[in-house]
Amino acid sequence: MGLNKALLTALAAEGYVKPTPIQEKAIPDVMLGKDLLGIAQTGTGKTAAFALPILHRLAENRTPPVPRTTRALILSPTRELATQIGESFKAYGKHLGFRVAVIFGGVKYGGQERALQQGLDILVAAPGRLLDHIQQKTLDLASTEIFVLDEADQMLDLGFIKPIRQIVSRMPARRQNLFFSATMPSEIGKLAGELLKDPVKVQVTPQATTVQRISQSVVHVEQGRKRALLTELFSDPGFTRCLVFTKTKHGADKVAAYLEAGGVEAGAIHGNKSQPQRERALEAFKTGKLRVLVATDIAARGIDVDKVTHVVNFELPFVPEAYVHRIGRTARAGADGTAISFVAGDEMKLLKDIEKVTRQKIPAIDRRNDKALAALDASIMASGVGKKATLPEREGGERGDGRGGRGRRNPHRDGVRPEGGGQPHRQRKGGRAGAERAAPVREYNPMSGERPRPAAAPASAPAVSAEPRPEGQMKRRPRRRPSNGGKGYAQQG
Repeated sequence: MGLNKALLTALAAEGYVKPTPIQEKAIPDVMLGKDLLGIAQTGTGKTAAFALPILHRLAENRTPPVPRTTRALILSPTRELATQIGESFKAYGKHLGFRVAVIFGGVKYGGQERALQQGLDILVAAPGRLLDHIQQKTLDLASTEIFVLDEADQMLDLGFIKPIRQIVSRMPARRQNLFFSATMPSEIGKLAGELLKDPVKVQVTPQATTVQRISQSVVHVEQGRKRALLTELFSDPGFTRCLVFTKTKHGADKVAAYLEAGGVEAGAIHGNKSQPQRERALEAFKTGKLRVLVATDIAARGIDVDKVTHVVNFELPFVPEAYVHRIGRTARAGADGTAISFVAGDEMKLLKDIEKVTRQKIPAIDRRNDKALAALDASIMASGVGKKATLPEREGGERGDGRGGRGRRNPHRDGVRPEGGGQPHRQRKGGRAGAERAAPVREYNPMSGERPRPAAAPASAPAVSAEPRPEGQMKRRPRRRPSNGGKGYAQQG
């Protein structure tokens, strides 16, 4: 295909012999500097489809990196996917000597700032942390030559469209744009129209179809007996490396704890886990120390692990396209795979939406009112395993959601949350996490109308003042200043 010889040497070492369809179609046009719109589902080899021609182009026009700049920028929706894209660039370009860095939230800024200070050839980033660096002026995109937006439809799902537009506004108008998405909803089509100039369109599979090598099935079962069914599945030794998907972070922790209590090596990965926890769980899954990895949809496109034999949808996703990305974690690189979905009565509409989007009827088995499952569930509960798994796993002294300390959960954190930005939650200085403290004494501020909070009274102090208030005298309350610029209370509406 005319690629740089150093790239071909690296590909030979990686065992690459023949390009995939999307690589065959995309690489020549990207090498020529054309904009590209690639529609391809996960597992089709699209990372190499943009990484190889980008490395080739940079090598053909090599210039020393300028401090706080990058020649190529790749945006990724999740930390895991960003890490894997960065590893691919390093593997393919190991004989070219390019500077490659990956930045995302959840880790300290120091190492990222040092990498940016030196200047980069290739930067792989999640949008949130990238914007932080731009605003802190540790990164300047004014000279960026190539821009890649990967998994654009998941960017939409995670609420990253506005940040993407902010990032694009910082780049020069003359640049090469590569746009990849598994599906093409209207908002993504609009964004592609804004970014791309006379693009080459590459589509290797119809939108929202599933990999043909995946054997799919549905099991109709009561919600309360799903964990018994899951336990039954893992009695089969053929389930050697399995991904289990739940809708919520808390649910992922519970399922992982339940399997662990039942003797199945399992871990959980989701947005509330700290970055070291996520990396340890993923590495243990890759090396075979964990038989099961329980994940939320954040990991549906961010996990690239070879030889995943099974994907189990413990709960169906709210967005039907997410089903395609979930089961795409198996049957990769020409292998076969199996996807099994548990469907309760209140999930029937979700199943119909999935079958409509994928344009196929998924074979189903009915295990409702199954006496064997009822007996297994009763046995599990009687053994106490069920009770042990009612709370999330605690790892390293932290709460199951990865946020140290104690306290009430925020239910909104169980929804989809952008993973690119933000910092880890910090524990207050002084005292242990969750310890109560005496409230500070604050003076009344007449400008804000904020009332003073009294200091905690000593144990010996009486509950009320011993000196009675004179009869007829009311307690005076300081008058609050109106917040409408001093126009008076009558005009506040």
